[in-house]
Amino acid sequence: MLELGGQTPNNADLIKDVTEANFMAEVVEMSQTVPVIVDFWAPWCGPCKTLGPALEAAVNNAKGAVRMAKVNVDENQMIAGQLQVQSIPTVFAFWKGQPIDGFQGAVAPSDIAAFVTRTIEAAGGDSSGGLDDALAAADEMLEEGAAADAAQTYAAILQEDPANARAYAGMVQAHIAMDDLDQAEAILNGAPAEISDAPELEAVHAQIALARQAADAGPVGELKAAVEANPDDHQSRFDLAQALHANNQTQEAVDELLELFRRDREWNEDAAKQQLFTIFDALKANDPVVLNGRRKLSSMIFA
Repeated sequence: MLELGGQTPNNADLIKDVTEANFMAEVVEMSQTVPVIVDFWAPWCGPCKTLGPALEAAVNNAKGAVRMAKVNVDENQMIAGQLQVQSIPTVFAFWKGQPIDGFQGAVAPSDIAAFVTRTIEAAGGDSSGGLDDALAAADEMLEEGAAADAAQTYAAILQEDPANARAYAGMVQAHIAMDDLDQAEAILNGAPAEISDAPELEAVHAQIALARQAADAGPVGELKAAVEANPDDHQSRFDLAQALHANNQTQEAVDELLELFRRDREWNEDAAKQQLFTIFDALKANDPVVLNGRRKLSSMIFA
């Protein structure tokens, strides 16, 4: 990431309201050393209320590699006229005193991230830090349930870094969240060969397998009753573990599989152990469920 003057400017320096009086200083002259994104907006403009904050967030995430000037067209009509702004929102990127890129209208979060990245790179800056911030933003979208927006942002990141394993995994997870398992698998299969063994991709491969199982999972209550009636009904216990996992009861699913392994480790060609490995692979390596589960499984194997 390009950081001017050896430190990251504060938000007040990165984003400013600009008028005709200081446009030359804050945009034209400033863009001689750092690219400046100019957002033409108005208080009555609905799309501006969405685009503006999203642009500000992207600029803040760039930590000084780009700055932003906000121009109210109602109060600064001369500047808007000189740049032939005919509709708002309109956004320009300035470098060396000249507009080098731009767009009109509200755009997707992925397009905003890509625009900021292009602007930084056009000015000779390093956008790798920007990609890290974009990944973090996409991860947050996914956690908050905005899977479609997350997928768009991951796609934009892959345009900049086609071998980014984390972005590929995120794309897969977004489509799993949207219940589009075929597309999730297609994306995974399309990953470059050099990252095919990356832990992130191994994890989402396991997540796809578990998601497909969840679609066919039986009712937890009935399966619990079957196991209680006959603790040696291995198939019902295995099916119960799948149903528990499908209901986000991961620890309980692991417990049932460990019990199945304890009772008959070779049942159905080591099915219990293989299912445990699938669950472990789908989780983060430092997840307590993984750590405790692997320890218990190892103690049984080497007992």
